[in-house]
Amino acid sequence: MKNFYNSLFLNNRFFYLLGSIAALFVVGFFVPVFFEISKVLLFILLTISLIDVILLYKLKNGIEFSRNLPERLSNGDVNTIRLNFTNTYGFKAHLNIIEELPYQFQKRDANFNLNIATGDNKSLFYDLKPNQRGVYNFGKTNIYTNTPLQLVTRKYILGEEKILKCYPSFLKLKEFDFKAFTNNTVSYGTKKMRRIGHSLEFEQIKEYVSGDDIRTLNWKATAKSNQLMVNQYIEEKSQPVYAIIDKGRAMQMQFNQLSLLDYAINATLAISNIILRKQDKAGMLSFSKKLEDWIVAEKRNSQMNLISESLYNLKTDFSESDFSTLYAVIKRKITHRSLLIIYTNFETMDGLNRQLPYLRALAKNHLVLIIFFKNTELQALINTDTDNIQDVYDSIIAEKFMYEKVRIVNELKKYGIQSVLTAPENLTGDVINKYLELKSRGLF
Repeated sequence: MKNFYNSLFLNNRFFYLLGSIAALFVVGFFVPVFFEISKVLLFILLTISLIDVILLYKLKNGIEFSRNLPERLSNGDVNTIRLNFTNTYGFKAHLNIIEELPYQFQKRDANFNLNIATGDNKSLFYDLKPNQRGVYNFGKTNIYTNTPLQLVTRKYILGEEKILKCYPSFLKLKEFDFKAFTNNTVSYGTKKMRRIGHSLEFEQIKEYVSGDDIRTLNWKATAKSNQLMVNQYIEEKSQPVYAIIDKGRAMQMQFNQLSLLDYAINATLAISNIILRKQDKAGMLSFSKKLEDWIVAEKRNSQMNLISESLYNLKTDFSESDFSTLYAVIKRKITHRSLLIIYTNFETMDGLNRQLPYLRALAKNHLVLIIFFKNTELQALINTDTDNIQDVYDSIIAEKFMYEKVRIVNELKKYGIQSVLTAPENLTGDVINKYLELKSRGLF
């Protein structure tokens, strides 16, 4: 009985009709005939309302419901949720659906209206875009059901509570997969050329021909065959590539509701997938005061799962990043020449100069690629029309900061350090393009 009272609601239409009848009763004090009419109308309203209640509660489960949630959410991407409804009533049902969404979305208007014919099935879709990694708790679904009379409402509380984890952006992996196959695709009529390199991966000994590098002469084979023989090497396919994520406070700047750290995390997941598809070894680590989340660069089947789980738990400590510790640990632990993709952010030349000695030291043994970010809000300020002196000052200062970024790129280039200066929203595509460029040029 308690559940019956808790699930039963009288609609606005009922109260409007009841109010009209009450007004007619008042008129009936002056015109007696309206008093009798009011009593008849009141009886009819109560009778129809009772019939409405009987129709709604005749079946124990007049509305069948299921909710299709993904196994996990993708951070920064649009995740689609599907709600399925079946009407087992003998009449057309009018539904008002209220979803209990996780508090992280701060969304209080998840209301949907749906009309379902008797015996019919319908699905409802809505999109959610999470902006932070972590645990999301989905509550139950409240379904307010009405008959065509719409005088009384029955409330169903259906579905199960479910906890989902929000991982770095994995939905875009397929979007960037095509880049991994671009260089592997051979058109008909095109001759596939082997690129000769000087890596440690030996291929064969062959006769010397004009144009071969004399530094690869094999003197023992030459003495045995009485003709010049050279060693031929091919490009190593399994090169180690490390994504190094700065977790310092400089990476907490927000753009489009995502921090720079989240953009770097999403890009790391995507580039790791491309690296493995290109037959290289993918690894990662993070740092601020100390190095954490170390995953050795490998080419195994479980590598993407390891990287994804490590990225899911990545958090900042809001401290100043220590590049000296980064250099010391990498020098000790990464002995093979590798591509180091470092996600960080430098706003001024002074900020770069404090860390430049350590970056130059890393560049002696590895190929270093620095990824840092354009301030898109400053760019918008520069492009805004200036109406007064204050706007002119603001625009000039913004241009000064943007010019500092260009100077940083040139300073890194001077010491042979690769760099990518990109807008946060273009980060993943630009990093993948740079990786493919460096690989095609044989720089690592």
